Amino acid sequence: MGMHNPPHPGEILLEDVMPSLGITITEMAKRLGFARETLSRILHGHAPISPDLAVRLERAGVSKARLWLSMQSTYDLWQAEHREQPAIERFARIE
Repeated sequence: MGMHNPPHPGEILLEDVMPSLGITITEMAKRLGFARETLSRILHGHAPISPDLAVRLERAGVSKARLWLSMQSTYDLWQAEHREQPAIERFARIE
């Protein structure tokens, strides 16, 4: 059974993490050393969580960097698998 469309990890930050911390986008951006506009694009699913942001989140005590990158990878892979792709011919097996 295939996985359902996973949420963008930025949405998890926006909808779950930030409310539990009681923090605004502006304050989070400031504390993480990120431009507010850049963080806003990530939180709204228009840009990926980068390794740099993942490390900053971990240093700020918001889970582990590998978790954020794993969520981003899962999201990206699902999107690629469900995007129209050209016809692909399998390579012959080399023995």
